[in-house]
Amino acid sequence: MRPNLPPKKDSTTQSLRKRFSALQNLPPFFRLVWNTNKSLTLGNILFRLLKSGIPLAMLYIGKEIIDEIIRLLDAGGSQRYLWMMVAAELGLTVFSDILNRLIGLCDSLLGDLVANKTSVDLVHHAARLDLYQFENPVFYDKLERARRQTTSRTVLLSQVLSQMQDILSLLLLGAGLIAFSPWLILILVVAVIPSFLGETHFNERSYSLTRSWTPERRELDYLRYIGASAETAKEIKVFGLEKYLTERFKMLSDKYYLENRKIAISRAFWGYLLAALGTFAYYGAYVFVLFQTISGLLTVGTMTFLSGSFQRMHGMLQGIMSRFSSIAESALYLQDLFDFFAIEPTITANAAGLKIPDPIEKGFRFENVSFKYPDSERWAIRNLSFTLNPNEKLALVGENGAGKTTLVKLLARLYLPTEGQILLDGLPLDAYSLADLRANIGIIFQDFIRYEMTVAENIAVGDIDHRLDEELIADSAQKSLASDVVAQLPAGFQQVLGKRFKDGQELSGGQWQKVALARAYMRNAQLVVLDEPTSALDARAEHEVFQRFSTLIKGKMAVLISHRFSTVRMADRILFLENGTLLEFGSHEELLLLNGKYAELFHLQAQGYL
Repeated sequence: MRPNLPPKKDSTTQSLRKRFSALQNLPPFFRLVWNTNKSLTLGNILFRLLKSGIPLAMLYIGKEIIDEIIRLLDAGGSQRYLWMMVAAELGLTVFSDILNRLIGLCDSLLGDLVANKTSVDLVHHAARLDLYQFENPVFYDKLERARRQTTSRTVLLSQVLSQMQDILSLLLLGAGLIAFSPWLILILVVAVIPSFLGETHFNERSYSLTRSWTPERRELDYLRYIGASAETAKEIKVFGLEKYLTERFKMLSDKYYLENRKIAISRAFWGYLLAALGTFAYYGAYVFVLFQTISGLLTVGTMTFLSGSFQRMHGMLQGIMSRFSSIAESALYLQDLFDFFAIEPTITANAAGLKIPDPIEKGFRFENVSFKYPDSERWAIRNLSFTLNPNEKLALVGENGAGKTTLVKLLARLYLPTEGQILLDGLPLDAYSLADLRANIGIIFQDFIRYEMTVAENIAVGDIDHRLDEELIADSAQKSLASDVVAQLPAGFQQVLGKRFKDGQELSGGQWQKVALARAYMRNAQLVVLDEPTSALDARAEHEVFQRFSTLIKGKMAVLISHRFSTVRMADRILFLENGTLLEFGSHEELLLLNGKYAELFHLQAQGYL
């Protein structure tokens, strides 16, 4: 699908307005920098302030050296003064080099620290946001744009400080220039402004193009990933997908290239013309200074001072104008980061939330709970009412898309009900501490994450605060049957899993599931939920896992989701969902006597084992 590209032409006024408006992002950015490391920030500013006065001092010393040499040739000068000026110039050169090193060091260290802090803040903020937001492509575009800013925007600090340094140098040089010839300042402004306006216009067009192509660039990154990764290599080869993927990638990348090429060609053409205008203005000013020197109105030293000042100011002003455009562009991109941080979750922690009762006395109760995903007209859960009692094992059954996983996410307050309420011991879930609620619920989803870390770390994510408790990790592995898997690994619990890192070892689907199941035993949760985490196990292995699970969770509540009815029948009660509504509810024997949909599917599945 062709993206909605920005218009080819944008007024310079609108472009400038956007640029100046984007500068409002700089104060919060500098607060971020200041809070990252105050000492490095102050040092950077101080070194740049000292550096800003050096260009004027160097030019003035150069003027004095030339004039003194001419006076010496006319037998009227002082060699002592001449060598003092040469020594001063040498000292300033050495001092300038030291300042450059210090500024570069501060920029590098501070840039790394800001990038690290921004990345940490982004992860923390993302963890606060609602689960449904991560299932929204518009949100993913914002997240992707924000993620790019964590590393690419750190140069903004150096740009802004360099801008301030050059502006101060420019003011000092300008004061010296005005003292001799105010007209040169006017020529200087005329020489630079057209080029600045041109750069501003084309930077705005580049930004608009980049922003409008965010979804397509995400697709390009995705195609690049699936086209060359260990996870997809088998299917790429077996299904012969390489041609399809490369052609799709080439089609998208070529479209972006053609749009970007139009801007690049226009920018090169107009940039040359406007730069040429500045060059002619500069040489016009240079000729003016030469005429004044020939006429005897200026000394040769003053001529070199003025021409040098004009040349420096011309270069600085061009740099300032160009850098302003770059700073404003960076500030526009920086808005993406702040926009992401401005997103607030709807599910928030209750600061005065109650602790979860230990033990839970009445259990969980769904009262006419309905849920639909944002921007969806379809109800995922509709008018659902039931009770999950203490010490009860409840099985959720239904076809794919019936709402089983959605129900579990509502139970853990990963989603909020659209209608109705969920109670725990007679109080709404939002009356309790969100962190304490989730600490008392252990969930292993079917699509659990395979962390390419050590076995111990993969198990410890179930209760990461106890990641150093080797005895608990080993006990959890024993309970989930993962200990048999660990025994086969060269490095045992310290074996890195996956193929991304050196010496990593991949596991089979069933082995991964046993490792993931160990996470459920890591935390001392009052409610344990297994959402089809054993789908990669054969029927015998799954039965063994659930038998062991049933024994080990005595005194706790449990919710089991499985398509195998031989496993489901171990539950105390079974809740059969169809299209998000409660179709049947009861024990295995009661549902068989009901002779409804559950009985039909149970007998159908049983025939497969005859």
